[in-house]
Amino acid sequence: MTIPQYPLAPGRVAIHDPAIVEDRGTYYIFGTHRRCARSTDLVHWERFENNLSRDPESVLGGIWEAWPKQPENPDLNGNTWAPDVIWNPVMGKWCMYLSVNGHEFRSVIVLLTADRLDGDWTYVGPVVYSGFDRANVENTDVPRVLGDDSARDLPDRYLSLKDTRINAIDAAPILCEHGEMWMSVGSWFGGIWMFRLDPTTGLRDYTATYPYVKDACDPYYGVKVAGGYWNSGEGSYFVRKNGWWYLFLSYGWLGTTGGYQIRIFRSKHLTGPYVDQNGNPAICAGEIPDNLTKDTGVRLTSSVLWSGGPDRIGSVEVSQGHNSVLHRRSDGRLFLTYHTRFIEREGEDYETHIRELLPTEDGWLVAAPYEYTGTKAADTKYDAKNVAGDYELVRHDPHTFYNGERDADGEFVGINRPETITLQPDGRVTSGGAVSFFDTPEANLPRSTDGPAVRGTWRMLGDCGPAGVRCCDTDMAITLDGVTYTGVFAELPRETDGRMTLTFSAIGGNRTIWAAHLA
Repeated sequence: MTIPQYPLAPGRVAIHDPAIVEDRGTYYIFGTHRRCARSTDLVHWERFENNLSRDPESVLGGIWEAWPKQPENPDLNGNTWAPDVIWNPVMGKWCMYLSVNGHEFRSVIVLLTADRLDGDWTYVGPVVYSGFDRANVENTDVPRVLGDDSARDLPDRYLSLKDTRINAIDAAPILCEHGEMWMSVGSWFGGIWMFRLDPTTGLRDYTATYPYVKDACDPYYGVKVAGGYWNSGEGSYFVRKNGWWYLFLSYGWLGTTGGYQIRIFRSKHLTGPYVDQNGNPAICAGEIPDNLTKDTGVRLTSSVLWSGGPDRIGSVEVSQGHNSVLHRRSDGRLFLTYHTRFIEREGEDYETHIRELLPTEDGWLVAAPYEYTGTKAADTKYDAKNVAGDYELVRHDPHTFYNGERDADGEFVGINRPETITLQPDGRVTSGGAVSFFDTPEANLPRSTDGPAVRGTWRMLGDCGPAGVRCCDTDMAITLDGVTYTGVFAELPRETDGRMTLTFSAIGGNRTIWAAHLA
């Protein structure tokens, strides 16, 4: 993974696979290649160093030599990926779960602890291995979990990339309300798995056992929660809000033209089953070629060229992914933290960005249309008459993404250039001008009508009556082209010029949409 070369604006940071955490009013991001930053406002960030960034060999050299290091992959510096950090109240320590990677998925997730998030880290031990086979499994903890005969009797599924030969990367530790600790692991091909941790040590809980149930449970990797059979899906992250557990995954490949994108599922239980809005499971029960363009999982963001400023095509976000979520203690708000690349920047340049996540009335989460710059989203009550007007509308189509190609009109494929709709004060949604149609097939007579085409209806939710009559909260619903979306209004500074703009984000029919009011 290259280090960005594009000059960063003041306060910006470039941290790949960002994991965000909060401590006493300061926010910290930790990412791949041991890069880290801090902020007091979630907007202006500064890099800082620790013993991991200064001298990784002194901390990780032992486990590196013992498992991942091979002739094909001899450099530790380029093989420390996607850490996540969590406070362990039983240990009274910050716990970092970091993947140390080797050739052919011979990787290990290790635990490190610290007293301060801006301090140095102490190596504790390995948590979970991958890439083992019958010749080297004795060098892992697999015999302890599966039994001493595991080397001779290692099941074939651990040797198959379409089954349970995962890569031990993208750790996501989870602390439940009742004190249990779990961790998810894995990416792509073999799927995402979850097993219990021991809160007293931060390491694997060896007293927890899991039966073998195909596509559901495995004695070594625990409970299967998503993916498998060579389908894309990595960077799992879990957050609890309003009685739901939400699972975030990144589909596609992280390169500029790889279509990286964040999708979301939910469940009433941490271990699942996780489903999208249409009830599609996060787990793949068979090989589905090119699941990047499938409808499973609700896509949260996409590439958008908003109006209201100069042609900023080179600054359009692409390949947004590998997110974490900050659940802020002070007010319960959620902030989606991810890395993104850009059109027409040289190489694989990237930055870390943040958007607020907004809960909808039907129990889903949607992302704010504009990047977070310090303005709280959904922080005002709106009168339905005052939110009527013309809006740019964007649909986050799961089937398209920026791939570097252009269409017949010369426009980049996969870049949203929004359409315009109007929220009428009487509750109609309209677009366009005069419309021509045929009365009946028998008459076969065209008739023209002045005025825009009716596309659907909209209304405020909560204690409201018909649109335009009473003061309401931020919740709204819109039926557009036969699909009903539930969402949230928020006034935010737009990214092109900073002008405060009324927006809404909504979800319906397993799709999310964004809209921004036109001046």
